[in-house]
Amino acid sequence: MQIIYSPQFEKEYKRLPENIKIKAEKKEKIFRSNPFDSRLKTHKLSGRLFELWAFSVDNRYRIIFELKNEKTVIFHIVGDHSIYNKL
Repeated sequence: MQIIYSPQFEKEYKRLPENIKIKAEKKEKIFRSNPFDSRLKTHKLSGRLFELWAFSVDNRYRIIFELKNEKTVIFHIVGDHSIYNKL
């Protein structure tokens, strides 16, 4: 699976606390194996973000992504629940 990191994702990722970066990397490994693994709590978004999905890094942090096709995913943004307002 190819994951493309948007410029916004890269910018927000750099701002994360180190312990969250470590968790995000672990979750990304799981995601690469199976984006719908129950440990990720992957879910479809609704409203104006209806074309996007999100998965949990932990109880507070999320990664919002887009399924481009069976082999390509775009990670759009990472952060706490306020990220839903940044897209």
